[in-house]
Amino acid sequence: MIGRQDSAVFSLLSGTASRTLVDPDSGWELSADAVLQRVDALAAQIVATGVEPADGVVLVLGHGPGAVLAFLAVLRCNAFAIPLNPQLHAREIEPLLASKKPALVVVGTDVGVEAAKAAAAIDVRVVTLADSLEPRLEEIGRGYVDLLPDPDAEAVALLLHTSGTTGRPKAVPLRQRNLTAAARRIARGYDLGIDDVSYCLMPLFHVHGLVASTLAALAGGGTLVVPRRVRPGAVWEHARDHGVTWFSAVPTILAKLPPRAGVGQLRFARSCSSALAPSLWSALEDRLGVAVVEAYGMTEASHQMTTNPLPPGERRPGTVGTAAGADVNVIDAQWRALPVDTPGEVAVRGPGVVDGYLDNEDANVASFRDGWFRTGDLGRLSSDGYLSLEGRLKELINRGGEKIAPREIDEALLAHPAVLEAVAFGRADPKWGEVVEAVVVLSAPVTSAVLRQHCAERLAAFKVPRTVHIVGEIPKGATGKVQRRLLAETLIR
Repeated sequence: MIGRQDSAVFSLLSGTASRTLVDPDSGWELSADAVLQRVDALAAQIVATGVEPADGVVLVLGHGPGAVLAFLAVLRCNAFAIPLNPQLHAREIEPLLASKKPALVVVGTDVGVEAAKAAAAIDVRVVTLADSLEPRLEEIGRGYVDLLPDPDAEAVALLLHTSGTTGRPKAVPLRQRNLTAAARRIARGYDLGIDDVSYCLMPLFHVHGLVASTLAALAGGGTLVVPRRVRPGAVWEHARDHGVTWFSAVPTILAKLPPRAGVGQLRFARSCSSALAPSLWSALEDRLGVAVVEAYGMTEASHQMTTNPLPPGERRPGTVGTAAGADVNVIDAQWRALPVDTPGEVAVRGPGVVDGYLDNEDANVASFRDGWFRTGDLGRLSSDGYLSLEGRLKELINRGGEKIAPREIDEALLAHPAVLEAVAFGRADPKWGEVVEAVVVLSAPVTSAVLRQHCAERLAAFKVPRTVHIVGEIPKGATGKVQRRLLAETLIR
């Protein structure tokens, strides 16, 4: 069985919980001990294919408990997981496989066809994870359990790529100790315990779903409920049937949930990975009937860095709360700390922060120093430690020398009762260099002119969008993030 090192991911599984992993669609559930047994069995099958410590294993799986078990099994081998969005095309996957040279690609029975094509093109072995989630040692794993290594806290556990909102995506190698530290701090910050039940709404190819929804739940000793398909209409039924006490997601997913109905156990909802407008925050608390806490996370910090506290602490709208998982500072271009309430770049350090990017020395020199990581986000700290974010530095709109944070415009538009979603961005202009434009999704009819006037009553004239484009849907990535810099190129022609 698995040796438990304090900083290895498997130290998060106490082995005592009677219900640790639940499939709400089938009613199938496992205790912590049963999870460890199945992880051992899957890991043995992985080792039997020739995977060794420090090898990469690509995971292209659907949502559900199987994806959790496969992720843990890769870590059990002291290999590292490279989870990919199953919607990617073979032509998108093949360059990644060629550059990272994984030892194995694991696909599901109903997903991963494109990944299998890409793997075949460059002669990488593919195995299929059966839907039954009942790995049989008498198959390819027989005799290999005894060969599994002791968990190594220093081993790279997870290789993710930044979303690339401001440039070429960077490869982020997260060690087991990074993930363990992050999960424990999230669990401690929200007082997660054995009676808590997490409902996983976020994709399991993203740090939010893997660390906040999954590992933090395990760190608290509680239960993880993972549906095979995320359906907003099924959330309250699953929550009622399985005693869900909390969940975490991006604002766009939270906004799709229907009004809460008859779920007495729910105690909070968490929003992270994208800005939560104060108006939506208030609406969500009314709809869900519980506290909504906004947190701030990044892949490079193993997810959470700050959060607003649960009651009776102050949930301060317009902020991402106080340090929770990392030391937080606001610095200038020379890495010098700035005074309170002075805008600058947010920098963080802590046990969840990675050592650096993979094979990208220029980015490492620019972004990492003495344990600190420059996030690329513009923000300011209050005298009592609340962090306010004003946008990505590279997303700032430069209109004739005036630097404009697009989030400020987003919030002005979202204050209009007819606006469901709003995203401001910069568009190239021969006179000003850039001008402000915005896209909105509406809940009721309203004209662009009315929305511009609405902004003019709240913002300086140079910040008012030149054009407000009304659309049916704003394009987002798989995790609900908007790439502002691409809007002018891909959305508005």
